[in-house]
Amino acid sequence: MKLRSLIPFFDDSVSTWALEARLLRWLTFIWLFVGLTILFSASYVVADVRQGDGLYYFKRQVLWVIASLIGFNIIVNRPLQKILNVSHWLLGLFLILIFVTLIPGLGKKAFDAARWIALGPIPIQPSELIKPFLVLQSARLFGQWERLTWRVRLTWLGIFGLVILGILAQPNLSTASLCGMTIWLIALAGGIPYQYLAGTAIGGFLLGLLSISIKEYQRRRVLSFLNPWADATGDGYQLVQSLLAVGSGRTWGAGFGMSQQKLFYLPIQDTDFIFAVFAEEFGFIGSIVLLTLLALFATLGLVIALKAKNSVHRLVAMGVTIIMVGQSLLHVAVATGALPTTGLPLPMFSYGGNSMIASLIGAGLLIRVARESSEAEVLPLRRPQFQSKRPRRL
Repeated sequence: MKLRSLIPFFDDSVSTWALEARLLRWLTFIWLFVGLTILFSASYVVADVRQGDGLYYFKRQVLWVIASLIGFNIIVNRPLQKILNVSHWLLGLFLILIFVTLIPGLGKKAFDAARWIALGPIPIQPSELIKPFLVLQSARLFGQWERLTWRVRLTWLGIFGLVILGILAQPNLSTASLCGMTIWLIALAGGIPYQYLAGTAIGGFLLGLLSISIKEYQRRRVLSFLNPWADATGDGYQLVQSLLAVGSGRTWGAGFGMSQQKLFYLPIQDTDFIFAVFAEEFGFIGSIVLLTLLALFATLGLVIALKAKNSVHRLVAMGVTIIMVGQSLLHVAVATGALPTTGLPLPMFSYGGNSMIASLIGAGLLIRVARESSEAEVLPLRRPQFQSKRPRRL
């Protein structure tokens, strides 16, 4: 592979891609550019006070973007089957790392949750990095469900369960819920019988309810979400400040860089509540434009899924679309008070290298599916003889 081909903007093969792949590529770059612009505004003042350099977070994010774009371009130029062939190994690696975060002394805590592993100056968040590989392996399982033995099915369902339980134990209810819903929707799209899906949905709901019952801070978040103004300086503080930011944007917004809530009123403004800063600076119109961008991404993802040649590729496209657009909508819903406060970043907006890597890998996978769906099929000269369907291993 030539060094030039690792840089997305100098990829000479783009002109031969399918229309959906090219549109999605530019839509991804627009999403990324807008995200970096908002991160610059949201983080500058905080970085200047805390780090003595207003560009501290922005420069670090740019480095992560460069590394992520190299990975992005490798994926869009690599056969999807080769990526699928290693997805289970990477999923297993990140599953082990998720449980490593629970070991005292190895897991790095923040806000009473152990979600990171520090490798020198580089923080690793396995629950973010596992997302694209969870989509790949879910698509691989449910796309070949009828050809697999029950032993293989139950093994992978157990592994998926361990992933969710491990993330839930950190504790990280929002990410665990997102991963669980994504797997469930991929299974639904894969045609899994409704009785299995219904039982899994009930089990997932009860597990989430149990987590809220056990974890006092999660219970307080839910109660404060119902009426944040009742404790505006306590449990409801984050949501109240976020709603003030969103409301202050009015129709056209205060203007780029003019957010007042980011001046140490709105907590975690460069990650969990970055949409609130965006809404304050660009207003209702800007928010509608962002939602339109998400709608276009979702539409392209659906078109790519419908054009996919086989069930596994189709489920990969649907899974990536669900997890990227779904996570974005959940982030917006939290910032606007439609859902309880959670710690979900806004893909390609929020500060954090792990989220950036996962987002651009996801976009790369979706573009790769689009590219392979556009390739001309080579019809066999002979009609293949009938082969009995025998269960096989994944």
